[in-house]
Amino acid sequence: MDTEWVDADSFAGEPDGFQRLWTPHRMAYVRNASERAPIASERECPLCKSSEDDDRGHLVVHRGTHCYAVLNLYPYNPGHLMICPYRHVGWYTEASDEERDEMAVLTQDAMRVLEAVTGTKGFNIGMNQGVTGGAGISEHLHQHVVPRWVGDSNFLPIIGQTKAMPELLDDTWRRVSEAWADYERAR
Repeated sequence: MDTEWVDADSFAGEPDGFQRLWTPHRMAYVRNASERAPIASERECPLCKSSEDDDRGHLVVHRGTHCYAVLNLYPYNPGHLMICPYRHVGWYTEASDEERDEMAVLTQDAMRVLEAVTGTKGFNIGMNQGVTGGAGISEHLHQHVVPRWVGDSNFLPIIGQTKAMPELLDDTWRRVSEAWADYERAR
């Protein structure tokens, strides 16, 4: 059988200038995300943190008045933080002025701390709103702060369904929380 190979750039029409990373293995996550039972109470919410919680055990690296910074348990990169209000609200439009303002300040602080700790030269910052918007925990507002480095992506997540993390989460917690405390003292 003679098979003619077609370059993906011109397959099925004119190229649009975008590169595509096909990740069909993610479809299982997409299909299952809508089937997760809603978080019924604050007690069940993994992002509801009180001052009585063990910061190290819960990966909290800094506490503000209305919001806190926590390491992501399933990070995209080392130092992946989330800025969350203490109050259990799901939508950015539900955040109080104080929560919204402190989220912005803590995001800036997180960038400064992560740059000092990791030497990162770039960030992805954002929040997913609602299940349809991609929020894994849509019931509790959180903003991601993900440090990035040139060449930090590789084939392992796609081919091997494995994310190579060069540092243990507890080591990252220690370095970031200590650096944040130093940053606060120097202000």
